[in-house]
Amino acid sequence: MKKKLSLMFIAFGALAILTGCEPLTVFDTKGPNAKTLSDTIILSIITMAFILLVVYVLLAFMLTKYRASKAPADYEPPHEEGSHLLEITWTVIPIIIVAFLAVVTVKTTSTVESQPEGYDDKEPLVIYASSSNWKWHFSYPEQGIETVNYVNMPIDRPIEFKLYSFGPITSFWIPQLAGQKYAMSDMLNTIHLAADDIGSFMGRNSNFSGRGFAEMEFEAQTMTQEDFDKWAADVKANEKPLTEEKFDELLKAEHVGRSSYSSTHLEFSPAPMEHSEHMKMGDMDHSDMDMSEDEMDHSEMNHEDHSQEKSEETHSH
Repeated sequence: MKKKLSLMFIAFGALAILTGCEPLTVFDTKGPNAKTLSDTIILSIITMAFILLVVYVLLAFMLTKYRASKAPADYEPPHEEGSHLLEITWTVIPIIIVAFLAVVTVKTTSTVESQPEGYDDKEPLVIYASSSNWKWHFSYPEQGIETVNYVNMPIDRPIEFKLYSFGPITSFWIPQLAGQKYAMSDMLNTIHLAADDIGSFMGRNSNFSGRGFAEMEFEAQTMTQEDFDKWAADVKANEKPLTEEKFDELLKAEHVGRSSYSSTHLEFSPAPMEHSEHMKMGDMDHSDMDMSEDEMDHSEMNHEDHSQEKSEETHSH
């Protein structure tokens, strides 16, 4: 009895605490791609909850109908061969569920991997987001400016973040605007997003990358295009340019605050190639390697044939 009261107390306590929590940011979306991901997560949760409901209902039914107290003490169940219909049913249903979730996931992935719907006629703003231990660098090649640990974006315009890293693999994530994607040292990954509302949103590295991982956060602020242009012009006119020496200092420092510069590190430290281009180069290198191996094999065969001919000539003499 005491155990039951304790469990009830814990359950009601947890419920009381959870009722005071704010909604999860991943469900409080402020952009089309984030909304697509949120809808997919909710659909998956509903599907899994329905499956659990069916399982628990069947479990309660079986426990009630076939409980031991209902049968006489000398009861022996009859031998049954089984039901082919039931076997087919419990095999086909999981396949249908998995296929349904797979189709939804593939469609969602395809949607968020391209420019947001409704923004096809607008030129995207390209921002290079690079990470280092443990900070974020945001380069705006169109505006010729760079920021550290904060990023400003206009609303109602598609944004393309080009992701890469100067250190270990990190994961770029703004939950209310888009999903997460990895930033690596030798290639560019692209994440698409757009913001519908003006506001300030939390962004972070969602991939453990060392002791400073917990503090690797940044602010993503959205504003009107007019305010964004004014801010960019102000940074360009009033901030110091980012020199190679200063950039090296930033890379070596473990933790820094926010800063702005009137030039970007892309001028002296260009970003790596796109992931797709990297894969093409890898295929070309692999093809060249295969050609080299074929040439080597052909050369070895010619060498063996020549040695054999020379040996035959010597033997005939």
